[in-house]
Amino acid sequence: QVQLVESGGGLVQAGGSLRLSCAASGRTFSRHAMAWFRQAPGKERDIVAHISLSGGRTYYSDSVKGRFTISRDNANNTAYLQMDSLKPEDTAVYYCAGKPFVAGIAPYEYDVWGQGTQVTVSS
Repeated sequence: QVQLVESGGGLVQAGGSLRLSCAASGRTFSRHAMAWFRQAPGKERDIVAHISLSGGRTYYSDSVKGRFTISRDNANNTAYLQMDSLKPEDTAVYYCAGKPFVAGIAPYEYDVWGQGTQVTVSS
């Protein structure tokens, strides 16, 4: 079973950048589609981006398209979320998640979750 640990969150000014990492343990990382979700206080957990097993296909929510980039390194069992041109509305706890083989956009589809990392964007 894959276990996930996020890192890289923090406080940044609007317009700045952060890079989140999601380190996976276990032997099946390369057989898991990976995704990043986020949850702001009082709001539902929403998809940010997902990436296929090989990294050849990606999906982005409209709110982050053109600003965020998801990637993965299967040799090092790590997924990444590069976040540029950050806005105050990007403030949330960011979670990485994995599911076998095919990515999806709904949280219930994912069976492996990290503990979350806080991202705060000041105006």
